[in-house]
Amino acid sequence: MTPFQLQSVSEAADDIRRLISEQDLAGASARLTPLSVPEVVELVDRLSIEDAAIVYRLLAKARALDVFEALSPGTRGDLVGALRRAEVTSLFAEIDPDDRVWLLDELPASVAPQLLRGLTRQERDLTAGMLGYPHHSVGRRMSPEFVTTHPQLTVRETFARIRAALDSAETVYTLPVTDARRVVGIVSLRDLMSADEEALIVDVMSDPHVAEVTEDAEVVARRTTDYGLLALPVVDGEQRLVGILTIDDAARILKQEESEDAARQGGVEPLRRSYLSTPIRRLVRSRVVWLLVLAVGATLTVQVLDAFEATLAQMTVLALFVPLLIGTGGNTGNQAATTVTRSLALGEIVPRDVRKVLSREIRVGLCLGLLLGTLGFAIAGLVYEWHIGLVVGLTLVAVCTVAASIGGIMPLAARAIKVDPAVFSNPFITTFVDATGLIIYFLIARAVLGI
Repeated sequence: MTPFQLQSVSEAADDIRRLISEQDLAGASARLTPLSVPEVVELVDRLSIEDAAIVYRLLAKARALDVFEALSPGTRGDLVGALRRAEVTSLFAEIDPDDRVWLLDELPASVAPQLLRGLTRQERDLTAGMLGYPHHSVGRRMSPEFVTTHPQLTVRETFARIRAALDSAETVYTLPVTDARRVVGIVSLRDLMSADEEALIVDVMSDPHVAEVTEDAEVVARRTTDYGLLALPVVDGEQRLVGILTIDDAARILKQEESEDAARQGGVEPLRRSYLSTPIRRLVRSRVVWLLVLAVGATLTVQVLDAFEATLAQMTVLALFVPLLIGTGGNTGNQAATTVTRSLALGEIVPRDVRKVLSREIRVGLCLGLLLGTLGFAIAGLVYEWHIGLVVGLTLVAVCTVAASIGGIMPLAARAIKVDPAVFSNPFITTFVDATGLIIYFLIARAVLGI
């Protein structure tokens, strides 16, 4: 949305809150009428869950379904908790199977059987089948509702299949070509429209990209967007077609994963809903655990300072440079970690590239250290004494090199042991580099100053 649209939605949210507090539901309904579906979604994200449930009930049924499908998974889960059981059962039956699985992943496990019982047998089987795949796998994010064609069918016959499935298929813009349920090709709607109606599909189709149903959803989503695919066929262990991942679902997966990574790199747990609609207690809960962990880790820095207390007592000027050195080290490590974590997410590097990454980060850190160290040497030497400048300069060279190396390899180590690299990112690296940097600083000071 543009800044103007966001401001308009913000004003609408304020109006809706006021009208609901005044119990003027007719006025609230009228205020919602001119808003588009994306604007209603943004508005719901700005309201408390109680007000959001009221707004949802004021929407026409078809529009309410469009809004619900566009909400984030966390908001959906909270909204379901605020609606009546009859409303939830009806809504659950209306949405697509892949959206049902997204929703069930956000709800308590005890709720799933109740909601599944309200589905038809066919819909229940489709949804239950997807729930059987591992968490975070593409099998839980694909759509089992698709249109296929056969290599020996004509373009005319394929169009007949498309028309028959228009109301139920997730997409008709890309069709898997199957033979005995195995994917042998792919054909786009553009290719079909430009071909002769009597042409065989085997002469129109192209080689397919496919994903294994147990592959990580983020990896498959990234591949889908990298290849610019409108839909990617998903196959089981015997290469039989079981679903498709569309480009909009891929974008949704990547948005959620990137939000989680950004949060964890900052040392907080991801929020299930937008910031403005998240209760204060949940914001506190998302941050306090990490703060406690990092506070415990920061005791390393205190212990290092205590161990070198005698050194500081003999040369108190050294204390003045402690914030500069540990801040520079932490920032250098964070830069390296962020770069490597992003490269991991994009598939540019893998854990076995650790030697190459370490080699590059050592050189990058050394270059940064030489630049900053020269500047630190000159400034500290001019303001204080040249031997103090030498200590600061040498420490910056060493700290930048060590920090860049640690920041570069920690995300790779995390991926190797099947842990989210973002978890090992900025906060932990900062804590570790702070303690390491101080040890380096005081050892260099002792060697240069002879204390």
